[in-house]
Amino acid sequence: MARRNKTAQTPAGVDEFLATIADPVKRADSVRLVELLTAASGEPAAMWGTSIVGFGSRHYRYASGHEGDTALIGFSPRAAALTLYLSLDFTEHEAEFAALGKHTLGKGCLYVKKLADVDESVLVALLNRSVAAARAL
Repeated sequence: MARRNKTAQTPAGVDEFLATIADPVKRADSVRLVELLTAASGEPAAMWGTSIVGFGSRHYRYASGHEGDTALIGFSPRAAALTLYLSLDFTEHEAEFAALGKHTLGKGCLYVKKLADVDESVLVALLNRSVAAARAL
């Protein structure tokens, strides 16, 4: 039996979700990320699951045979940080991440406390590269 992804696109409203963010800085940063990710992807924002704002979609298939659909690029305004879901080999972009500003990296994720901590032009370049990489997969 095929496994279903825990996170799938839903009909929930992005604006309504963003309005529930209590922290005004995180809410404003999330609105800005919607603008930046819409521009990078050319896709409208949509909810994926209950807390991820995704843009576009792509199909993937792992060597194990597991396959599914996921957002081309997305983010989630988590309590600890804004979590951006990227499709980049982070080691290939060390120079850009070094120039980005205050952030941390996880497996496929870029964590930023607030957008004021990073250089937006570097962030935009990384977002554009991530969208291109996701489309090439």
